[in-house]
Amino acid sequence: MRSIWTGSISFGLINIPIKLFSAVQESSLDLDMLDAKDLSNIIFKRFNENTGKEVAYGNIIKGYKIEDKYVILEEEDFQAADAIKTKTIDIQSFVAEKEIDSIYYEQPYFLEPDKGAMKAYALLRDALAASGKVGVTSFVLRNKESLAILKPYKDVIVLNRIRFEQEVRDPSELKLPPVAKSTSAKEMDMAEKLIDQLTEKFDISSFKDEYTAKLLDIIKKKAKGKAPKKPTELKVVHKQTDDLMEMLKASLETKKKKSS
Repeated sequence: MRSIWTGSISFGLINIPIKLFSAVQESSLDLDMLDAKDLSNIIFKRFNENTGKEVAYGNIIKGYKIEDKYVILEEEDFQAADAIKTKTIDIQSFVAEKEIDSIYYEQPYFLEPDKGAMKAYALLRDALAASGKVGVTSFVLRNKESLAILKPYKDVIVLNRIRFEQEVRDPSELKLPPVAKSTSAKEMDMAEKLIDQLTEKFDISSFKDEYTAKLLDIIKKKAKGKAPKKPTELKVVHKQTDDLMEMLKASLETKKKKSS
């Protein structure tokens, strides 16, 4: 793994130099975009809008438009905006993880202690694990300020970037049923029984990316000249039945038969 950011965690008066690594990788297939005529690769290039000539990446600079004029930004300008946050993950407070709704979670990263930081790193990791709390912090990555939490995962401290409140849309524009008013007590009781019946201990290893595996199987068969089976056409059923109780009962019975 390659580090994508270096800095330090500020924990009270303790400074912990760290390296930041991406904690996840895509499981989807890396598909190329091709020209349907001759299967040539499609290449994306950066062109000058006025001359039509390609511009080398090293010659590209960043600017912000104000009244039809661009203000050009240098690397020093980004650091000057907040020099501390460009190199420091400052823990501002500690909270119970359950207080943070899952909608705010965005991207996880692994933190590795840099030279001479093993002991301080272990102290923070083990203290977080013992307290059951997560550290709330903010830092700057790729010229963007991010809110994040620090939490232990196995032997590593994970920095999980989370969204700011203003980045989550207000669902009030959606057409939704009123809460706890459109469901009868009997239907609710039956639904809770079905939830109880389907409840089990969560095991992430039991879930696999089956779609990608099946797609890769189709690719391998096509490479050998085998035509894939035509997919079954699925339609969205907008209305099954008005009798929710019957559907709930049938669902419970189906689960019982599978269990037996």
